[in-house]
Amino acid sequence: MHKTLTLYALDNLLQERFKEGFLSLKDLPQPSSFKDMDKATERIVKAIQNKEKITIIGDYDVDGVTSTTLMKLFFEEIDYPIEWIIPNRFRDGYGLSSNIIPRILGTDLAITVDNGISAVYAAKLCKDEGIELIITDHHLLAPEVPECFAIIDQKQEECTFPYADVCGAQIAWYLIASLKNALKIKVNMMSYMELVSIAIIADMMPLQHINRAMVEAGIQALNKSSKPAIRAFLEHTQKEALNAEDIGFFLAPLLNAAGRMEDASFSVEFLTSTNIYDARVRLGRLVDFNNARKATEQEITTKALAQVNSDDHVIVVEGEEWHEGVVGIVAARVARQHEKPCIILSNNGEGLLKGSGRSFGECDLFGITDSCRSHLEKFGGHQAAIGLSLRFESLNAFKKQLQENYLKGNYVKETHDPDIVGALSFAEVSFELTKLVQKYEPYGQGNPTPKFISKNVEILQADSMGKEGEHLRFSFVQEGLVMAGVQFKTREVYEVGSRVDVVYTVNENHFRGKVTLQLMVDKIIR
Repeated sequence: MHKTLTLYALDNLLQERFKEGFLSLKDLPQPSSFKDMDKATERIVKAIQNKEKITIIGDYDVDGVTSTTLMKLFFEEIDYPIEWIIPNRFRDGYGLSSNIIPRILGTDLAITVDNGISAVYAAKLCKDEGIELIITDHHLLAPEVPECFAIIDQKQEECTFPYADVCGAQIAWYLIASLKNALKIKVNMMSYMELVSIAIIADMMPLQHINRAMVEAGIQALNKSSKPAIRAFLEHTQKEALNAEDIGFFLAPLLNAAGRMEDASFSVEFLTSTNIYDARVRLGRLVDFNNARKATEQEITTKALAQVNSDDHVIVVEGEEWHEGVVGIVAARVARQHEKPCIILSNNGEGLLKGSGRSFGECDLFGITDSCRSHLEKFGGHQAAIGLSLRFESLNAFKKQLQENYLKGNYVKETHDPDIVGALSFAEVSFELTKLVQKYEPYGQGNPTPKFISKNVEILQADSMGKEGEHLRFSFVQEGLVMAGVQFKTREVYEVGSRVDVVYTVNENHFRGKVTLQLMVDKIIR
């Protein structure tokens, strides 16, 4: 049962999420609180003084792209030439791997951003080739850690940095701050914070503690940004200002699309554009990649859904040469639709299956797959998302063990949505409510937008809208009060006059100088 909410109760409930209150940039810990930060900084300063060859190695997701961009921009700002590489998802695989060592031969100092903590073999190859290596990463450490000059990763036990959940770009930003101090130069750290805020949101970091402070400051800086890429993106979206949702739903997928469909270096080139003309052309290319990604993803989702065995506790589906760049998104869609963890595998036609998994509810997908390692060729990830590969002949044994591991975990299927904070009557939906909700922005991971439920609501009108009729526009009435509502991406048909419970978030709709309240419908319970 959902308790009836008052504004006072809602305020207290949202406040509970911020045990330390709202932090600001002055609360940021010092760079030297990271283990090896000072050691790495000294080594990079020495490399600059001795004119050594430096290569940055990134990753193909938004966090890796922005981390690489940060380092590239910093070295450009201090006018020191460096090389940078983002591995190609299809040819090179993830992060610092043996595949890219031939491309960095002759490098004196290699620095990874947002990857490297599991690159034990590649680190050994670097050592053999006389390449000194600094790893900056934020992922969990495996039992065996690469041997290298320095590791900056807040998940190391001896690290005194107080926050465990920060992303790769935040660590790159801290490295830049540390270098700036060591080189005794003036650098505007806020212009780097713009990109960091994009990565924190895209990498699903909890929007609490310093993450909230960095995102808030970063978004303010973004909206005043002189970066051609940001100006071009604002122009493209026809918005005067961006918020966290614009980044999460529009900008991040664009930056991700290049790495998913072809090569993530296109995204770095876009972000580092030096004039608006280049930025527009490069943005156009990302938009094309993203449209191709959507079409491919739609096609594979349809095929995957047709193959689901609804008796499985963990859905595992494989298909012939499915596009590896989108299987993770497809897994998330299927998981959401069936409310179960899901793994989508692509068969390369030579008996190797490669794919991604996404969890649902309480299930620790990493934990239950980890115990199936004997059937797998490669495996990595975290509780909510995994990547894996296996031979076709191991598939049935893997599936069987996975289902058994799930049952051993005794997961309770969530029947209620934890983001619903309480019941509201339409009489309570007011500008006072939206002002209160705005006070706790930005919303996202760890600080979800509060959802409300209104019971016994009559549907007055439900019309499809959108280019292909894929959205619905509603009029609802409860106790004589009429509210407008919108539900995106649904083909459901609702009967006018029927009584339902509505789960929604509240939105202020600004249109032609007029502001009205509307319900962003999440779910309609008949």
